[in-house]
Amino acid sequence: MHLFTPRRRFGWPHPRPGGGGFTLVELLVVIAIVSVLAALLLPSLTAAKGRATAISCLNNQRQLGFACDIYADEFNDRLPYNLGEAQIRQMEQQNLFLNWSTPIMDWEPTPDNTNQVLLTQGGIGPYTSRTAALYRCPNDRAVSDLQSVLGWNGRARSVSLNAMMGDAGLFSSTGSNTNNPSYRQFFKLTQVPQPAMIFAFIEEHANSIGDGYFLDRADHWEWYRLPAAYHNGGANLSFADGHSEGHKWLEATTRAPIRPGQAYFPISNNNGPDFQWLMDRTSVPGGSSGGGGWTYP
Repeated sequence: MHLFTPRRRFGWPHPRPGGGGFTLVELLVVIAIVSVLAALLLPSLTAAKGRATAISCLNNQRQLGFACDIYADEFNDRLPYNLGEAQIRQMEQQNLFLNWSTPIMDWEPTPDNTNQVLLTQGGIGPYTSRTAALYRCPNDRAVSDLQSVLGWNGRARSVSLNAMMGDAGLFSSTGSNTNNPSYRQFFKLTQVPQPAMIFAFIEEHANSIGDGYFLDRADHWEWYRLPAAYHNGGANLSFADGHSEGHKWLEATTRAPIRPGQAYFPISNNNGPDFQWLMDRTSVPGGSSGGGGWTYP
């Protein structure tokens, strides 16, 4: 009597002698197909991840801008202190944490570079719910060899405050900024004439970030402080009106590579479009705004 097994009945092939595994040729074909698919999908996945990071950073910038606005509301419209390194250190020694952010970034194995408590202790920190992640771009993983030996995978801060925003201490004690005397220093939020056109926070290049006082001089044809280029050759900025946006730099000199462990040196820009774009959004001509004087809030 002839028996119809399911395999015979539906025309399924007989199993190979010794089992049903792949042959070497079939395995190589599968590997080739997977490789082709990976090559096709990987750029899309990488681009999607990059866009997600950029969006996350934009949101961080927006939150910092909101914190700055709340600070101004509570201090009679005054913007937070935006001091240079020497005065930040001086205040820190007096256990005063009034600057918008206190830690100084460098390439040494110093605690400031990873101190998230100090990062949010003063200035706008209380208005960010002391969320340290807002101050750093995930794409900023620059560390020196000395820092890498300690297991660091990044420093605490990637953003800086526009040097023409806030009380800059000795730099602005006369009502104008000694670094840009023909431009207005904004001590109060309401002094900004076009808030949507003046930036507050910006992602800064890892080699120049230092004290978080982002300064470029209108009368110098070079970058004194360089913006970062963490997002497809561009940086994220927040503006005085509270909105944030990304901007892609046009010139290769603006997208200078990070050199961990090296001191920053000014980069000539020949008054190029990137420098002009940022200076147009730094301040407005006019000199003294009044309201300086280096007094604690």
